[in-house]
Amino acid sequence: MSTSPFYAPPLLHPVHDFGTRTLDFSRQVALMAIINRTPDSFYDGGATFALDAAVAASLTAVEHGADWVDIGGVPFAPGPPLSADEEADRVVPVIAAVAAASDVIISVDTFLPEVAARSIAAGAHVINDTTGLANPELASVVAESGSHLVITHSLAKPRTVYPRPYYDDVVTEVAAFLAEKVELAMSLGVPAEKIIIDPGHDLNKNTLHTLEITRRFNEIASLGFPALAAVSNKDFIGESLDQEKHERLEGSLATGVICILGGARILRMHNVASAKSAIRMTETTLGWREPAYLKHNMGDINAPAHPNRTTV
Repeated sequence: MSTSPFYAPPLLHPVHDFGTRTLDFSRQVALMAIINRTPDSFYDGGATFALDAAVAASLTAVEHGADWVDIGGVPFAPGPPLSADEEADRVVPVIAAVAAASDVIISVDTFLPEVAARSIAAGAHVINDTTGLANPELASVVAESGSHLVITHSLAKPRTVYPRPYYDDVVTEVAAFLAEKVELAMSLGVPAEKIIIDPGHDLNKNTLHTLEITRRFNEIASLGFPALAAVSNKDFIGESLDQEKHERLEGSLATGVICILGGARILRMHNVASAKSAIRMTETTLGWREPAYLKHNMGDINAPAHPNRTTV
């Protein structure tokens, strides 16, 4: 019997293949970088809207340690709809360029089957659907291609307002929603080993709801599918700490680690280098990764960390 205080989810399929990459979610956490090719993105306000900027940001994220890049052409926030052609014109060239330059895992954040099909053809390995299969045809596209599917909890119809969301028990209801949508996806041909779940931090949830999901993340992970935590710089962190978006790094890292200890196996983050260090430290503490080197108190004399410093 394990005495570890950290939650190890009962994964139905721990090992997942994404193109040429294999991830073993029983002993590693994948870092998903966020690339928004939108003029009005939540965090960067359109800094990677230009094609060259989006591709460069994707490859920089890979250099900084991202295992995965998530490319989106439409924000989750309410707003006017974008046609499938226009959305595909935003994301497909980025996917193609990144796939040609790297073997990084690529997902596309979309809920439109047409965009999903064109993205997969361009090199995407994963469809990240933040609407929880609002359009079940999306699952059929994924099934036919052999790609992965991220099923996310949200309540609103795509790009619409959902005022004052209410839950009797947010974690229980989110878990039940995800279980139902997993069954739907599997009935449409998506195999269990290609499914990832996401409780949707802040998506149609207030700060108290999202904090409850974070505390009880193990109940989401217990469904048996790799669980994604998309916590980076979100409003629940800002409201908890009274911070603006660009002040939320430490809160994002702390929340991400809490989710990992609750069973999360994918973190979706803006600040890639910092998130990679947090993930690697967590993996090392859990015994999944060896320290980069061993020197401290390993010899007859404990040399100072800084050779020019003589005091302690």
